Amino acid sequence: MRARPTRGAHSRAPTEIQASAKLSHLKSPSKPDAVLAFLAGLGLSGADVAALVARDPRFLCAGVETILAPNVAGLTGLGLSRSDITRLLSVAGIHFRCRTIVTNLHYHLSLFGSTDNFLCALKRNGSCILSSDLDRVIKPNVALLREFGIGPCDIAKLCAAQPWLLTCNVERIRAMAVSVEGLGVPRGSGMFRHALNAVAFVSEEKIAAKVEHLKKTFRWSDAEVGIAISRAPNVLNKTKEFLQRRSEFLISDLGLEPAYIAHRPVMLSYSLEGRVRPRSYVVKFLKANGLLDPDRDLYSVLVLSEKVFMEKYICPHKEAAPCLAGDYADACKGLLPTNFRFT
Repeated sequence: MRARPTRGAHSRAPTEIQASAKLSHLKSPSKPDAVLAFLAGLGLSGADVAALVARDPRFLCAGVETILAPNVAGLTGLGLSRSDITRLLSVAGIHFRCRTIVTNLHYHLSLFGSTDNFLCALKRNGSCILSSDLDRVIKPNVALLREFGIGPCDIAKLCAAQPWLLTCNVERIRAMAVSVEGLGVPRGSGMFRHALNAVAFVSEEKIAAKVEHLKKTFRWSDAEVGIAISRAPNVLNKTKEFLQRRSEFLISDLGLEPAYIAHRPVMLSYSLEGRVRPRSYVVKFLKANGLLDPDRDLYSVLVLSEKVFMEKYICPHKEAAPCLAGDYADACKGLLPTNFRFT
């Protein structure tokens, strides 16, 4: 039987070789052993420790008593649990062995409102938030967002969705905010944050192309597309196919006027198959059978929750239209019941 070869340098994983190279100056394993014991004491699994060391081999050189333990104590003082700290370790890596992490976390927890919100942003941003200078980069960016009328809660939501806004050049943020105003969304309005999220890091050329596509697809004038964007900025992020299918159904099939849609653009965000199409069939059926006021507005029906819609438009007609509930359920599955085939 052939002897099983020992695991030598040539068979070691690349991350281990890289880590060894960066730690070759150490004459004693006492410091790495102390760090590993400290991490185990925090509750990190072996896999988590291996991943952390693979990303940042020098973490094993950090002083436990001088850096790691004081940082953990400081973070605990900010209200972080052991679980929060281990999650932070997994994301922050190299930044956890910096003495500034407690100061940074104190600011960011106040900004984001919770540990969960901050950690989510940190994951999306690749921990760049912690590597950016607090006073020279992040605070000026936040101050500029406030200058454009975005309140603390909205800044937290915006930066959770677009954490790069905290770390990019402040003049780039100013240009994006000015672009939002150019779309007809005034600073200080409730939709400004949503509009900034929609156009963040999108070139002026692409934004202009999106606006032109909206005008063409829904037959909107300049004024109408401005109204639509100011009320539902997320229409700028919808795909051409998404918008085209809604235009065909709302304008071509239902006969809605472009201006009507422009003033109620939220309807474009609703599921076509799961809400708009089935409910429009129900409204048309009820009107055709004299069970609903002919002037009932479709949009007022679309905005209702499913529970309220059922209570107002399906359940009251069990006797007059016993098949309605089943037909509606089928329509929500993408089927077209006979009762909903209108000529």
